[in-house]
Amino acid sequence: MIISHKYKYLFVELPRTGSTAISQELCDLYDGTPILCKHSTYLDFLKVANPEEKEYFVFSGIRNPLDDAVSHYFKFKTDHKGNFTEPTRQKKRQGLVGNLNYSRFNFLKSSHADFSTFFMKYYKIPYNNWASLSHKEFDFIIRFENLAHDFAKALKLIGIEAVRPLPVVNRTGKRENGYLTYYTPETIKRAKHVFSPFMKQWGYEFPPEWGDASVSWWNQMEFEFFNIFRNAYWRYLRFRI
Repeated sequence: MIISHKYKYLFVELPRTGSTAISQELCDLYDGTPILCKHSTYLDFLKVANPEEKEYFVFSGIRNPLDDAVSHYFKFKTDHKGNFTEPTRQKKRQGLVGNLNYSRFNFLKSSHADFSTFFMKYYKIPYNNWASLSHKEFDFIIRFENLAHDFAKALKLIGIEAVRPLPVVNRTGKRENGYLTYYTPETIKRAKHVFSPFMKQWGYEFPPEWGDASVSWWNQMEFEFFNIFRNAYWRYLRFRI
């Protein structure tokens, strides 16, 4: 999480949305300062912010989950930046989510599974992330698909003149093809089930050649049901278990 008291902004870092590049750029060129933890939520910030800080311009990112799932797979498969083997990084990845991620890393390490196998094993219920907590309240959302353009737009809305185009950093290795090429007929069917409610909520669309991807009432109910437990975890439990 990055704050600037000079320009009165707060950047909330959602994983795998280009947040590393944006955070570095804000700190290097736009008076940004890290506060709390890298992926603290806006609710965490509100607990410690003073009345003036609560009025700051707030922005964050979002990403197409079809793309995010492929990126997530390759981060596990390549042990991106030693996240799962480097000792200092291991200490930061504790708790329920950390243990689940280690389980996925170890599965890929031992099985050498392809994306389809990984996806069918770990993507079974309607998908969401902690953007559901507060993102709808923010002043601006940067779409990963338009990262550099939207970052420049965010700066303009804040009242800052961009110094340069946003550099590309933290790119996941060994991913040579576009994310859609990794989806097979079997995973397309599953993807429409697990991603449809999230994509509808954030204005994303499936490729037209994938056919009907409308959200059924049951799919929407599943999405909302699991969100109750996810939001409770993200709000209250993620640093405790």
